[in-house]
Amino acid sequence: MSISIWSYPTRILFGAGSVKACGAEARALGLDRVLLVTDPGVLQAGLHQAVEASLTASGISFEIFSQLSSNPSEAEVEAGAAAYQRSGARGALALGGGAPMDVAKLIVVRSRVSNGWAELDDNKGGDKLIPRDLPPVLTIPTTAGTGSEIGRAAVLTVKSTGSKTVVFHPAMLPRVAILDPELTLSLPKAATAATGFDALTHCLEAYLAKGDHPIADSVALGGLELIAQHLQRAVANGKDIEARGAMLKAAMMGAASFQKGLGACHSLSHPLSAELGLHHGLANALCLPAVIDFNEAAVPERVRRVGALFGASPEPGACARRIRELREQVGISGGLAQAGVTRDMLPRLAQLALADGCHGGNPRPCSEDDFKALYLASL
Repeated sequence: MSISIWSYPTRILFGAGSVKACGAEARALGLDRVLLVTDPGVLQAGLHQAVEASLTASGISFEIFSQLSSNPSEAEVEAGAAAYQRSGARGALALGGGAPMDVAKLIVVRSRVSNGWAELDDNKGGDKLIPRDLPPVLTIPTTAGTGSEIGRAAVLTVKSTGSKTVVFHPAMLPRVAILDPELTLSLPKAATAATGFDALTHCLEAYLAKGDHPIADSVALGGLELIAQHLQRAVANGKDIEARGAMLKAAMMGAASFQKGLGACHSLSHPLSAELGLHHGLANALCLPAVIDFNEAAVPERVRRVGALFGASPEPGACARRIRELREQVGISGGLAQAGVTRDMLPRLAQLALADGCHGGNPRPCSEDDFKALYLASL
């Protein structure tokens, strides 16, 4: 597989073996010392070795920070920021799924900003507190889901509120993203399915989001088409490098498209992760069909168009039924109840979902009662 280079506006390298270029790319940004932000699973799988070899070959020194979870907390981010300061790094290189990439972005924000994370909440205008001269971040995804490798935002759970909080600024946009499908070949089936549904949800919610953004719509539809054609393949055969590469593209396209907005599914899933530790992609997968049904009355033509990409008939409700079928086909069975959610949790979860800013882009307005009903429909 040859290496392609795209700019959108992050410089993106795509292709098998492209990870070997990370040292040269960091050097081209003027970096001579970086903090390598990753997680224990990546280290255990040995995926960091090619990165370390490339950095060393380019004369770039590094230290590793890996004390983080799949749903990053404020404490984890602050620990990473302290490691960044101690290391004398001039930039961050993130290797892994959405968590390391989000933490790397938040680390460079903390290197320039002392405000509390609740103040930096994008839903409260926190972007005004973030300067434009942030140190560079390079990203290397090892999953195909969040698209955080080209995103200008990051999510963490803030201690004072207990809520997942989005921090956003254009300066958080990674300078370079390296998409090497070889790094995703060992991803287990369950993780492949959950992260794939994360990418699917990003593309679908962006396409259904209210507002006029033809570029985002086109990218979202392209991402959905790739997912429809390749998600089952990637789950069935993890060594299918064509399918792995297509899912990396789709995840990246999801993040490019959701600058238009997201929707109710993300507002439902964020509290599930913050309160219960549920994997974000899995939470999206379990809530998405109910949200599609809820939104179909507002944007029926768009829902039908999405459904057609996945082979659904044009009848009302067919798109959501097809997405439920796909969920089962990739091994995600049951609902929120099987994931540990009980009816007595729903009032609290609905309050948190209503407070989450993502549903501001939903094509149909959501009340607290709507969120309760959506959680109930997803049990």
